[in-house]
Amino acid sequence: MSPGHESTRGARHQAEASVQRPTSRDVARAAGVSQATVSLVLGDKWRGRVSERTALLVRQAAQELGYRPNLAARSLRLGRTRTALLVVPALTNEFFARVHAGAAGVAAEHDFGVVLYPSPEGIGPAKDPFASARSALDGVIASSMAAGALKAIRGTDLPLVMLDSDPADPGSAAQVNLDIAGGMRQVTDHLVALGHREFVHLASAIPSWTFEVRARALDEAARDVPGASLLRVPSPLDVDGARAAAERALTVVPGRPRPTALVCDDDIVAAGACKAARRLGLRVPEDVSVTGFDDMTLATALEPELTTVRLPAEQVGAAGMSALLSVLAGRTPAPGDLPVTLVPRASTGPAPR
Repeated sequence: MSPGHESTRGARHQAEASVQRPTSRDVARAAGVSQATVSLVLGDKWRGRVSERTALLVRQAAQELGYRPNLAARSLRLGRTRTALLVVPALTNEFFARVHAGAAGVAAEHDFGVVLYPSPEGIGPAKDPFASARSALDGVIASSMAAGALKAIRGTDLPLVMLDSDPADPGSAAQVNLDIAGGMRQVTDHLVALGHREFVHLASAIPSWTFEVRARALDEAARDVPGASLLRVPSPLDVDGARAAAERALTVVPGRPRPTALVCDDDIVAAGACKAARRLGLRVPEDVSVTGFDDMTLATALEPELTTVRLPAEQVGAAGMSALLSVLAGRTPAPGDLPVTLVPRASTGPAPR
């Protein structure tokens, strides 16, 4: 092929590339605004500087042209990478997968990326994920159940948003919490209305603020019920461990009546409790009622289907990302706990006579 042909082909490829990769100048020309206005709108810094109508025109022009901003260049200009780290205990838990989906959805609306860091040990301490990545992050969103992975981040200049954690935590810039105590009160009220007075709390053996709140709320609710008794039995967060814990709780002991209701910290624990009841020849809910917490897909896969507390996992992730964006922008995140809802199903019924 002659040099002339190479030159012609190179020019054609350059022309095609310029068509395929519209610039901010192209967006500005299509929207009838300046490049500075395009930068403000697509950088989400337009409020108070540009009208909503102009912002809409810019976004529409960018979408029609297929324009994508050069995030690497923008990061150098702004001194930010537009990247958040989400720290969770494990991806095998459906709840945290949904938390990630909610955080990623809000992040995408603001041209942010979310890097996911699951603890390699599952629930509990993890290796330091920040030593090599700290300079590539704008902030961190973390579950309190992965607190062991956060020792390296506390005390640095990276803002930290904690999910389902102690509001008094001095090391976090913001918290996003659920009304966990309210959920446990809903469970207690439901069971009391069905006539139950003999309770066993299959409590997570994992030390975490969220599980401590559940235990305190159940204690307080049970104290308000005349004639109620409450036994707490620690349980691993897996089906087999929960089954063994529930079998111990349901085994008749002289001088102690068999419990009529098993209140479980988690749907997985509740699944183990249902298995324990069947192994002991007990019927759910005729002989013993079982409740869970989370409302995972598992809750409706069980037979009978599980009465449980629905936690809005995607809202937790979305609120966590929104809180981080507020902190980065110098704004105060919205206060208030996210509401939870009891979902009564067939695993609870009247207390046996």
